[in-house]
This record gives sequence, C-alpha cells and structure tokens, in this order.
Amino acid sequence: MEKTLDVRPLTPADGETILALCRGNPLFYAYHPPEPTLEGILEDMRALPPGRRPEDKHFLGFWQGETLVAVMDLVLGYPEESCAYIGFFMMNRAFQGRGLGSRLIRACFARLKASGFRRAELGVDKGNPQSRAFWEKNGFRALQRESPYLPMTRVL
Repeated sequence: MEKTLDVRPLTPADGETILALCRGNPLFYAYHPPEPTLEGILEDMRALPPGRRPEDKHFLGFWQGETLVAVMDLVLGYPEESCAYIGFFMMNRAFQGRGLGSRLIRACFARLKASGFRRAELGVDKGNPQSRAFWEKNGFRALQRESPYLPMTRVL
C-alpha cells in the first residue's frame, strides 16, 4: 500500500534536493540539455511566462516523509486564463514505473478542474519518446503549432 504524499511549495532551501532528483533522470537531460545545476533550478523556480505574476506560479514538491518523490512547475492562467501550464514535471527515479506519476497528474487535474480551469498545456522536448508517451498516456495530444518544443494539450 502506498503512503499518502505531502504536497508543499518548494523553496530555494530545497534546491539541492531538487537537484538530486533531477540528476537521477539522465534520459530527460539527454533531450533537454544542459545538465541540471543548482543555479538553473533556482532560476526555474523564479521564471515566469509573459503576462504572469509570481502568485500564478506554483513550484510544488510531492513528498513521502523526507523523500522528494516528484516536482511540478505549474503556472495558472497561461497561455490563457482558463488554462494551467505545466512547465516541468519530474518523478524521482525510484518511484517511476508504478503509475504514481499518472495518479499525481490526475489528482492535480481534478483540483484544477474544480477551480474552474478547462485545460492544461505543456511542451515536450522533440524526440523524447519517454516524455511524449507519458503525457499521451495521460490524455494529452500534440498541437499543430510551431514551437521549439512539441506543444501538447488536454481538456480537464
């Protein structure tokens, strides 16, 4: 039986823990260089898309006790007000392959839908079969829009 996970906003104090989780997923960085650094993670925690405010961004950690299980960068109201944008989602490698990531995504989407959001969007590194398969399994479809990434969307 899987334990319940605690969800909380991540802060710069969590940077080294986030970095360790990221370094445990080298396949992602084969398609999304450069290798992760603490400076890059701290920058990602602050980065906002055009037109969004700091209160629209939620850099979340999913914890099992002291273990960081997953990280999600979620921006509300982007690219349109009724949309939530996933800038980043990564599972701790030790927790992959059990369906937990999909359950976390479904739970997140249920909360977003209850809060009035109608769809989610994200970008997948072109050529990354693992990421694309995960998001397609979770109901996303590719958009026919020019972008450095493969834009994908899903109705909530």
